[in-house]
Amino acid sequence: MRKALSALLPLLLITVMAIEASAGIHIKLGVVTKPGSAQNIVADKFKELIESRSNGNVTVKIFHSKSIGNETEILQQIQMNTIQMGIITGGPFDTFDPIVRVINYPFLFKDHAQADAILDGALGAEILKSLERAGFKGLCFSENGFRNLTNNRRAVKRPEDVEGLKIRVMASAMHKTIWQQLGANPTPMPWPIYTELEQGVIDGQENPLWVMEVYKFYEIQDHMTLTRHVYSPHIDVASLLWWNTLDPATHELIRSTIYEAAVYQRKLNREKNSARLAFLKDQGMRVVETPEINAFRAKVAGIKDTDIYQDPRVRDLLIRVLEATQ
Repeated sequence: MRKALSALLPLLLITVMAIEASAGIHIKLGVVTKPGSAQNIVADKFKELIESRSNGNVTVKIFHSKSIGNETEILQQIQMNTIQMGIITGGPFDTFDPIVRVINYPFLFKDHAQADAILDGALGAEILKSLERAGFKGLCFSENGFRNLTNNRRAVKRPEDVEGLKIRVMASAMHKTIWQQLGANPTPMPWPIYTELEQGVIDGQENPLWVMEVYKFYEIQDHMTLTRHVYSPHIDVASLLWWNTLDPATHELIRSTIYEAAVYQRKLNREKNSARLAFLKDQGMRVVETPEINAFRAKVAGIKDTDIYQDPRVRDLLIRVLEATQ
């Protein structure tokens, strides 16, 4: 009995230290999406875990549905420590640190397992560390998902079918370049975009399946193509200014709970994809499930030689990630 108690004491001490160190911490966390979205699932789970494990000494207030701005504006507020954390799509980081262009490279990951292996490993850690240059503490990656194309003009089976389509993209040089190379007219536009799609301001957009369901794009988009052209992570970050005021025990509490929330969300997201696809078909979307992916790959193969990958840091990491995913 005494041996068992002795073994438990260090763990109890660490827990007590974390609770004491984190007393009275109030975290403002920003997401651009509405409840039920991928970002919000991570945020809600993180709030649940950290408030429970700190006995309420850490509280989290979630600002959702663009209530404090678009993703670029949320990132700017995180830099200034106006808000402390965010669950942000990888694309908008492009203007803060071009290193994120590596993980948005087209047709990079074969499947979810490969994405997890890279992003949870040493190469992913390099990207998270690099974000400190822009004032962010990179914590982990949660999941947006493999992106697919929808539009209201025609079925897309091959690259030439994309020609001339006005496609909404994130504020990202990477995503804009992809669609330029495919022959589309990429149009950067902040979220949400339902009205613009409905009114025909844009012909289409590209996002994971959960977006088509949660934001009801099946009501206003006739065609979907399972291009899976980019695996899109969310990057879960904190303000570096704020992070540097916290002690190691609180660091560990935040790291462990946000990562657990991210893993929970990834699993949930993947489990639902088959049902989502069936639902979208039932709602009348015409889905091209087997487009000519090799032709799409060939069309964007030259992207690694464009200006967006000429930064030596970015190019070096891209080469190493490409080698790791072969």
